[in-house]
Amino acid sequence: MADTDAARLYERVHCQKRVAHDDGYGNTVGEFETQFTVRAGYHHLRGGEAVIASRLENRHPVLITVRSSSQTRLIDSNWRLVDARIGTEWAIRDVTAETDRRNITLLCEGGVAS
Repeated sequence: MADTDAARLYERVHCQKRVAHDDGYGNTVGEFETQFTVRAGYHHLRGGEAVIASRLENRHPVLITVRSSSQTRLIDSNWRLVDARIGTEWAIRDVTAETDRRNITLLCEGGVAS
């Protein structure tokens, strides 16, 4: 998806990272908080042995492309994405900066614990 133009980035995702909070009882708990919201494009994966095996386990692999910026370059596999329209949560498995340096492609999985 390195050849993605702005017209294909018609979805919006909340980029969230886990932030530690004191629960008032001396414990530190981490909850996801939205850091920023960006436009994104989805490319649902359908073939290949690993993808088929994931689908049998009710996981949904997808490539999500976002524009490269100072904010999106902070994203790593400890973050998650949430679809701004329908609330689908995606665990980030891999972050790849494209060779054109305009886009970042995130290999994500839905249907997994975050």
